[in-house]
Amino acid sequence: MVHKIDFSLASSEAIENALSERIEEIRLKQNVTQARLAREAGVSRSTITRLVQKGKGISLDSFIRILKALHLAHNLGTLLPDPGLSPLEELKRANQPSRRRARARKRDQKKWTWEDQAG
Repeated sequence: MVHKIDFSLASSEAIENALSERIEEIRLKQNVTQARLAREAGVSRSTITRLVQKGKGISLDSFIRILKALHLAHNLGTLLPDPGLSPLEELKRANQPSRRRARARKRDQKKWTWEDQAG
């Protein structure tokens, strides 16, 4: 089934439902039972059941475990891409001279001695 959802416009509930449906379709396509998925993900079977029920939620930890068990963890990187530097920030940095730290000048220091040894 093809899902067409605009994640930027959809409510959080609609997004949760769409993700749950996709995970359920992937589970069925991989021919994995709910019990096996729960065992491989290290979650309870009721967690898997809640995942496919609309309006029910699961924890982020359980969601990640389920994705890993379905061999979908590589998709997590696209969820939150590395912000890095913008091209404009890179250009600004390239045009700035390299920064150096200022160092305090050393003062003439007399060799320390005990007061009674001072001559």
